[in-house]
Amino acid sequence: MSTTSTPLLQRLKDLSAPELRRLLTEQLTKQKLGLTWERDAIAHDRALNADVVLPRLLPEVSHTPEGCELHSNLIIEGDNFDALRLLRATHAGKIRVIYIDPPYNTGNKDWVYNDQYVGANDRWRHSQWLEFLYQRLSLARDLLTSDGVILVSINDENRARLELLMDEVFPGRRLGSLVWRTKDTGNDLAQRFSHVHEHVLVYANGGFSFNGRPTDRSKFRNPDNDPRGEWSPQPLTANKSLFERPNTYYPIQNPETGYWYPCDPDSTWRFASEAVIRRLCNGDETAVQAMLAGLRSDTMEALITKRLIYFPPCKPEEVMHFATKADLLAALKAGKGPVLPKKKIPLLRADLPDLDFWVGKPIATGRPSRKEHWTARPESERLAPLGSWIAGMNEDVEDDELEQLLLLRTTRGGVATEEVKNVLGSKAFPYPKPLSLIKNLLAQASRPGDTVLDFFAGSGTTGQAVLELNAEDGEGQPPRRFILCSSTEATAKEPAKNLCRDVCAERLRRVIAGYGGKPGHALAQGGEFAYLQLDKIDGADVLLDATAQHAATLLSMRNMAAAPVEQAQAAITVVAQQADWLLVLCQDTEPATLAALHALHQQHREARLSVVTPRPKALALWLAEQGIDAHTQALHEALTLGQGGRGRSARA
Repeated sequence: MSTTSTPLLQRLKDLSAPELRRLLTEQLTKQKLGLTWERDAIAHDRALNADVVLPRLLPEVSHTPEGCELHSNLIIEGDNFDALRLLRATHAGKIRVIYIDPPYNTGNKDWVYNDQYVGANDRWRHSQWLEFLYQRLSLARDLLTSDGVILVSINDENRARLELLMDEVFPGRRLGSLVWRTKDTGNDLAQRFSHVHEHVLVYANGGFSFNGRPTDRSKFRNPDNDPRGEWSPQPLTANKSLFERPNTYYPIQNPETGYWYPCDPDSTWRFASEAVIRRLCNGDETAVQAMLAGLRSDTMEALITKRLIYFPPCKPEEVMHFATKADLLAALKAGKGPVLPKKKIPLLRADLPDLDFWVGKPIATGRPSRKEHWTARPESERLAPLGSWIAGMNEDVEDDELEQLLLLRTTRGGVATEEVKNVLGSKAFPYPKPLSLIKNLLAQASRPGDTVLDFFAGSGTTGQAVLELNAEDGEGQPPRRFILCSSTEATAKEPAKNLCRDVCAERLRRVIAGYGGKPGHALAQGGEFAYLQLDKIDGADVLLDATAQHAATLLSMRNMAAAPVEQAQAAITVVAQQADWLLVLCQDTEPATLAALHALHQQHREARLSVVTPRPKALALWLAEQGIDAHTQALHEALTLGQGGRGRSARA
């Protein structure tokens, strides 16, 4: 898309001298730190308008198995900006997890803006991309629950831009980022630098936390028959050297054997020593007690007294003795002094202080550790946290990393294309994300019963991930729900293209039915979906152009977070129902319609009646005359509630 500076120059020309001075002052004094883009110079998204967006159910494209009374899963065809406007009116504060894989703005015509592919030579490519995402993210923000999270995939080239944009739309909600290796081979770049990883940015509301993984209790043992039960060895040293923390460099002794253990000069003890504190205070007991009171943990002596330090067994023949300092120095020179068991790094060196202390002392091999008892660990700490590295399926990872962190794993990026082909029989979508990546992310970010939104749904991988997680949850768990938004990606050159219907929905249909020998997904596992198209109607014409089907679908989505199975046909339609509440769409006040409404009330006398109608005052009067306690709402208000062109500005 090309543009010129003529509109901007004309705008400046039309300003008065005071207005020009004010504009200049704003430009010179406005905040410079942060992200800026040419919002006024680009052609804005055509989706930004004041039209009302209404959903239209397509039963013939929906998947409605026997027994399905409402569609909890939604596939929405249309511009995702319009889809988000609709969802803001129906699902505000109801979405627990949003995952998106937006266009990467590579310049390889990987995204459509205002019905045209955006290429590398477009003057406003970066600004269009930022504006495109800004408008959509600003709406998506309002959909999240108080403990909701949004996960955004992005490549390394655009990570910095997107992160600044996310900071602006979701201020103070950055949780971090995950890194995953997309391939094992290099790019053969001239600079000998290969891009083999991508990012997943994580922004969350305050109540969110990842699920984590239950700590492997097999690591908790009781080799010394501690009456407090099983415990896990924890490091007793910190990553601080003798020169950084000289007061935590001291020897410790096993009181039961009398054996001594040197401190590692490169990693001193984590805990202070009362003996060292007393030496520093020169006998001033008041100072000693003040220092002890200021400690955030027990001293080493206290831990030993409480039997919270484990000294590994050491055979008598393994104990080292040096009768003289000369013997000690000779042993150190020959490399026969005490060392770290695994790394074989010397614990004593000729240049270390207090070397005379070790003359005549029994020095044990092995390293002591701190006991962490299972019963003493709080419930919140019995879960291993999620690590920020997403490893490959066959990637080697250190055992201690697996013990301390939950590491997600995924296949490499190229596998995803074959996954789509296995379902649809062709490579129907370029560069999809691996199913294992999205599935593992959602396994950590969502819980049974949560609603997951993907408004760049592409080939529908997120929907398949939700279905597979539901199957793994087993019986008795409420299924997760998915909402997938995808455009047709039709252009002037490909007017008949419909990515949403022919790829996304078709993939989910086949996954639900079962493919390639894999089992399908029952209704209890979320094996259904409604297929919706979007109709935009001028606000002034809503009552003229909106159909009963529009109204019934919208009201069902807003009140039940679900779409109806069938189109509204009768003059009276039950839109939403609970034990003590009934929401009805009443299209007119004809005698037959009123009689049907009265009969419906008699059938559900215990339920509070709410009626949406084009004539709320007239209907309210009739209901009162019948002695029916009910609430009425104007149809126009119900259809337009929560809708607007731009939504709430993140910059306000």
